[in-house]
Amino acid sequence: MINIHREGKIWVIAGLATYAALAALLYFSHSAFFWPVVVVAGVAFLLIVNFFRNPPRPIPVPDDHLVYAPADGKIVVIETVDEDEYFHQPCRMVSIFMNPLNVHVNRYPFSGTVSYAQYHPGRYLAAWHPKSSLENERNTVVIRRTDGVEVLMRQVAGALARRICNYAVRGNSFKQGEDFGFIKFGSRVDIYLPLQAEIRVHMDQRVKGNNDVIAHLP
Repeated sequence: MINIHREGKIWVIAGLATYAALAALLYFSHSAFFWPVVVVAGVAFLLIVNFFRNPPRPIPVPDDHLVYAPADGKIVVIETVDEDEYFHQPCRMVSIFMNPLNVHVNRYPFSGTVSYAQYHPGRYLAAWHPKSSLENERNTVVIRRTDGVEVLMRQVAGALARRICNYAVRGNSFKQGEDFGFIKFGSRVDIYLPLQAEIRVHMDQRVKGNNDVIAHLP
């Protein structure tokens, strides 16, 4: 049984209803296009189900010094940058690009509290574009570990994405691995870590949220 994320339930129900109605209409009208349409529409429906799937992802080794991947996808950036929205200092940045076939659930990489949350409207450049982190529609969330160490995560909408869903509220507490958001139809998540973080991924590596460790924090 496929678990569907709450953001996708209306899409799946509407898609199934549309598919059934279209198939019934073509069948009872004896249309010559019945099978081609049923096959194409069926594939489209399965793609919707695949996009909104939310597979169970228990943390393999709970440890708040381990920064687990907050999303599924490919590592497209590992570099030191100046983070100018919140930290205003150099940070280690790791970016995960999610294509439309990836799981699009975003998860907290360690336990703590939300110390900052801010939505920014913007453009819809391709999510892999270097300027997308600063110019696209995006949502910034800063999470604080119990000892005060903070990590910034930025959900970035892509060319196909038109809605960032975020459940992080300033002051709320959370557990490692819990959902904090969802981005619809292609996107990326940027993680800004302290300079002392030990990065444990490499460029072009495929990662899974809650499964793969992005970095180790002292």
